[in-house]
Amino acid sequence: MERIAIIDLGSNTARLLLIDVNENGYFQIVDQLKESPRLGEGMERDGFLKPARIHDTIKTLKMFRKLCDANGIEQIIAVATAAVRRAKNQRSFLDEVSATCGIKLRVLSAEEEAIYVYRGVINTMDIPKGIILEIGGGSTKIVYYNRRNLLNYETLPFGAITLTELFASDGLTPQQQAEKIEEFFTEQLKNIEWLKDVDPEAQLIGVGGSFRNLCRMTKIMKKYPLRAIHNYVVTDTDFVHVYDLLKSLDLDRKKKIKGLSSDRADILPSALSAISAFKKYMNLGDITISTSGLRTGILFNHAVPSTIEKPISDVFTYSLNAITDFYGCNNAHTDQVVNLSVQLFKQLRVLHKFPRQYLKILKVAAYLCNTGRTIGYYNYEKHSGYITLNSNIYGLSHRDMVLASFVVANTAIEDINPFDWARYRDLLTDEDVDAVRKMGIMLRIANSFDRSMSSVVKGVNCDILGDSVIMKTELDGDATLEINSAMQISGDFRKIFKKNLEIL
Repeated sequence: MERIAIIDLGSNTARLLLIDVNENGYFQIVDQLKESPRLGEGMERDGFLKPARIHDTIKTLKMFRKLCDANGIEQIIAVATAAVRRAKNQRSFLDEVSATCGIKLRVLSAEEEAIYVYRGVINTMDIPKGIILEIGGGSTKIVYYNRRNLLNYETLPFGAITLTELFASDGLTPQQQAEKIEEFFTEQLKNIEWLKDVDPEAQLIGVGGSFRNLCRMTKIMKKYPLRAIHNYVVTDTDFVHVYDLLKSLDLDRKKKIKGLSSDRADILPSALSAISAFKKYMNLGDITISTSGLRTGILFNHAVPSTIEKPISDVFTYSLNAITDFYGCNNAHTDQVVNLSVQLFKQLRVLHKFPRQYLKILKVAAYLCNTGRTIGYYNYEKHSGYITLNSNIYGLSHRDMVLASFVVANTAIEDINPFDWARYRDLLTDEDVDAVRKMGIMLRIANSFDRSMSSVVKGVNCDILGDSVIMKTELDGDATLEINSAMQISGDFRKIFKKNLEIL
C-alpha cells in the first residue's frame, strides 16, 4: 500500500487529496483539504501574481505540507494551473514555494490540463459521447470525446475570477453583467471551429467547483435525498431557475443561499453566465455533474498507468472491484454470487418480466452484498446496504444506486421500511417495491448457492411448471450445505413469486 498526496493549485482554490493506492490499481481517498487563496485574483491588470495572494497561497501550502507529514505521505504530486502558467513572476513564485513549503509545483500546460480533465471523466463515467465543460478560476476547458476517444479540446484564457473582474462595474446591474458575459463568451465560442462538428447526441458534462455548487443548490431546493454529486443530472429547468435567482440578488443575499459556498458567491454568477452561453450556443439541455476531473485524471495515471494510453474499458466493474477490494471480500465468492445472480435473473425472466436495465442493479447488489461483514456479521445486510448507497459507483445512476442498496439491505417482505422508501419517493416508483423484493430473493438464493465459498454450484436451470419452480443445479462436488441453505428461502420465494420452490 502506497500513500500519496495530490495538490492542485488553481486560480481560485487549492486542494489537497491524501490517497491510499494498492498494488491492484485501486485507490481510496483518506483525507482532503480545500482552501481558497485566490492566487489569480488581480492578475488581469498586469499579469503578476499579487503579494497578498502569494502570502495566502504560501500559508495554505504550508498547511497542506503539515497534513502530508502527519500522514506519512511518500510522494507529493503537486500541479499548478492557469494563474501560475500565465504569471510573469512564475519562477520567483515557484522558488518561494519550494524553499518555504518543500513542495515542487509542476506547471501544467493548457494541453496537459485538458487531457487530465478528460481522463478523470472518461475513467469514472459511462457516457460514450460527451462534451466536457470545466470553468476554473482563470481558465475554461472544453473537451469533446466520442466513443470514449478524445477528439478535440480548447482552453480559453478566462474563468470565473477573470470574467468577474473583466465585467465588474458599479454601473451595471447583476442582470446586465450576466448579459455582457454571455455575449462575450459566445463570441469566443465562435472562434472554435470544431464545435460545429460535435455530435448533437453528446451529453454535457460539468466539471469543477462551479458545477458542484450549482448541483448542491439544486439538490437543496428540490430536497434531494442523496448526498452524492457524481452523476447527478441538473435539468435545464433547474439550471435556469438557479441562474435567474442569482442574477436577481446582490452579493450579501447570495451568500445566504444554502448550498452556495461563501467563498464562491461573488464569482459563481459569472460561471453560470458562461455555462448559459455555452448551453445556448451548443443547443444543450441537461448537465451531468462529474466530481472527477484534473486530480482524478492525475490519480488514475499514477494508480493505473495503462490509462495513459487508453481509458478503463469498464468503469462500472472497475469501481465495484475497487469497493470489494477495500472491504476485503473474497473475490472468488463475489464472482460466483454475481454469476449465479445473473443466471437466476435470466432463468426467472418469465416470472419477473423486468427489463434488462434491472440486471445492472442486481449485479451491483451481488457485488456488494457481503461488504457489510467487515463491520459485523449481525445485520451485515443493513451495513452492506449503507455501503452500497454511500460508495462511489462509476457508471451508475442515482436511482439505480438507491434500488441496489434496497436489494442488498431488504431481502424479505417485512424488512422494507416504508419510511426509508418514502424518503426516495422522487426517485422510485411503487412498482420498484416488487422489483426490490424479487431481486432480493434471487440474491439470497445466489449467495446461499455458494455458502461454503467453494464454487460447487456451477450453474442453475429453472423449469416453471404450474405452481412450482424447479431449480436444477449443475454441481461440482457435494452441495448439501448450499441446497439446504437455499431451501430455507423457499417460504419467502413462495410469498413473492407466488410459486413453490424445488431445488434439485
